[in-house]
Amino acid sequence: MSRLWRGLKTVVQTPTGNSHHYHTIQAIPRECTGNRVSTRDRGQGRIPAVVFSQGLLEKSPANRSPSRKQLLTTERKQIQAILKSVQRPFFCSTTFPLQIRAGSGSSVLLESGRVLPIKIHRDEESGKILNLVFVWADEGSKLKVDVPVVFKGEEDCPGLKKGGFLNRIRTSLKYLCPAEHIPPKIEVDVSKLDIGDRVLMHDVEVHPSLKLLSKNESMPICKIVATNFENPEPTKV
Repeated sequence: MSRLWRGLKTVVQTPTGNSHHYHTIQAIPRECTGNRVSTRDRGQGRIPAVVFSQGLLEKSPANRSPSRKQLLTTERKQIQAILKSVQRPFFCSTTFPLQIRAGSGSSVLLESGRVLPIKIHRDEESGKILNLVFVWADEGSKLKVDVPVVFKGEEDCPGLKKGGFLNRIRTSLKYLCPAEHIPPKIEVDVSKLDIGDRVLMHDVEVHPSLKLLSKNESMPICKIVATNFENPEPTKV
């Protein structure tokens, strides 16, 4: 019978004050849309992008907030440097300052604010970034965020030392987060788990302002599963 691991202590990495201020995304307005225009922008080293309020994604029109939609282009080199710096899995759970300027290299600032990336569109063959989607992350607003789950302590895990393996059931958890308290990742410590132990969604300790968006908080995130080597199949020659 599997056991539920109680007393688990998880670590939540939360952004601090100015930790990402050096990653200010520079963008310029994009007046036209279409494949031809986008192809031209990409040829000039820019990535087409859009930013809007997350409320625009609500299914019910009554729940939609003003969109504040802006069509933009960003610098490919800067976006690639940011992805390398913050690590790709955490890009869409990290907020960044955004500055929209009148043109490339212009000192005229049209609008600024904090944004959260929610989607990266890539070419299926080359992997090159085709488009970026951001939502405004204004202070005081609440955003739905898929926060990546990272497991640590595997080298000290009793269950793994006994020959079990870590079944990673969930790789992310969706939370409703205040914009100022979005955790880039959640680190789950498995260093004390034995075979049969598991970690459930409600075992994860997060900032009290975060709300887990799950109908069943008793769903497992991970479990240490026994490996049966008692009757190995004979090797076929």
